[in-house]
Amino acid sequence: MTNHLWMQEDHHAFADTVRRFLDEEFQPNRDQWKKDGLVPKDFWKKAGEIGILGATIPEEHGGLGLSRHFDAVTFLEQAKIGDSGWGFSVHNIATHYITAFATEQQKAKWLPALASGEKVAAIAMTEPGTGSDLQAVKTTALKDGNEYVINGSKTFITNGGSADLIVLVAKTDPKAAGRGVSLIIVETEDLEGFSVGRRLEKMGMKRNDTAELSFQDVRVPLTNLLGTDEGQGFYQLMKQLPWERLILAYSALGASQCALETTLAYVRERKAFGKRIMDFQNTRFKLAEVATKIEVLSAFVDQCLAELDAGTLTAEKAAMAKWWSTDVQCDVVDECLQLHGGYGYMSEYLISELYTDARVQKIYGGTNEIMKELIARSIDVD
Repeated sequence: MTNHLWMQEDHHAFADTVRRFLDEEFQPNRDQWKKDGLVPKDFWKKAGEIGILGATIPEEHGGLGLSRHFDAVTFLEQAKIGDSGWGFSVHNIATHYITAFATEQQKAKWLPALASGEKVAAIAMTEPGTGSDLQAVKTTALKDGNEYVINGSKTFITNGGSADLIVLVAKTDPKAAGRGVSLIIVETEDLEGFSVGRRLEKMGMKRNDTAELSFQDVRVPLTNLLGTDEGQGFYQLMKQLPWERLILAYSALGASQCALETTLAYVRERKAFGKRIMDFQNTRFKLAEVATKIEVLSAFVDQCLAELDAGTLTAEKAAMAKWWSTDVQCDVVDECLQLHGGYGYMSEYLISELYTDARVQKIYGGTNEIMKELIARSIDVD
């Protein structure tokens, strides 16, 4: 297993807490929640009670006030048990938007409930027909007196069916392209005009609550604009994307480690032609390749996290981390499934879930093709 040099005694203690919580509260329910297509609110509240949700939220707003390394611990531990369905990553990104850009009054209003799990957060960016082109969003939030009137629809929204608080990407100036984008906080309880559409059936991530959302003349106070000025949404999104992409990278790393561990257990026990599958040279070589890819990936994402902490991580390098990590994840899981033979294709085996869950990693958070374009732009200079 990889060794993260940044992990000190307090990180290991936090990892033990997260691991114990997942073993006690998640693992006994994982199959049922997979059938339900939903992680229940009680689980979120329990995660909040022990500090997982608020690890990096400031203490004065109900959190622990720790560094992002502690969130990275949680993403690793969640992925190491082979889960990507609990939408903690999106909830975490939403809290970071509020921590980074909200006024003090807004932080005091929203962060404590996000830290405790009283409110589950979603981020509503993607719309039918727009994909990754956030400047092309059609959802509008237009001023009417002391309120915004919101109209539009969103799709592929993680935590969409259970969210109490939504960070909504909308146009406050429809004529201004990217400069007209703002982030509006929408609290969904008893909100007239807001509705959850289909809960979407996906190839993988079956526990994940992914839904379509509709806004029809939804009214929220002007004070729900994130920050103080309209038109800052695109800037706010871009500033937080490096962290979002590192979250995906650490999730990819943890899932790759999980795939290797479950495969090692399988090939040590399974026999073919009178000997363990582990004893075949091809198996040993494939596992050597997988283990090496994981070690190299771990070193790279740890370097990126150190640069993020120092404020020097570039958007291009974050794109490298997202593209490379998710490609490695898909390669590793594919090789590990192959070593399971026909059993790897059976849903009852963890490697099957890891395989179907992995594929979307190349798509969301910005497709890997877009990541390569961002990287190429950074090197195509005189």
